[in-house]
Amino acid sequence: MNQQNQKISNPQTPVPTTSEMNDRDFVNELLTTEKYMTTAYCTALHEFSHESLYQDIQSIFDESQKAQRKLYDLMFQYGWYSVEAEDSQKLQQSYQKFQQTIQQQSPYQQ
Repeated sequence: MNQQNQKISNPQTPVPTTSEMNDRDFVNELLTTEKYMTTAYCTALHEFSHESLYQDIQSIFDESQKAQRKLYDLMFQYGWYSVEAEDSQKLQQSYQKFQQTIQQQSPYQQ
């Protein structure tokens, strides 16, 4: 099965093409901001030593991650976000290569 260059998406919901921001622009801006915020929270989580503060930021990170996913789902639903299908054979080859690398680097080899 050759799935190369196939887009996975929904029909695009039309938006006005004016110089003003439209719904797609606003949602895209929110998604970009959430991606930035989750990256920043993730970095902070790696560096916190204070447990209570760590737990607070972990909670905020989780909320931000959920918001990011909801925004992605919304954009995908309206056809404003698409992904490319990958050939299943390429996926299998990548997976096998990854498994070999893990086995070679494992300190628990038999």
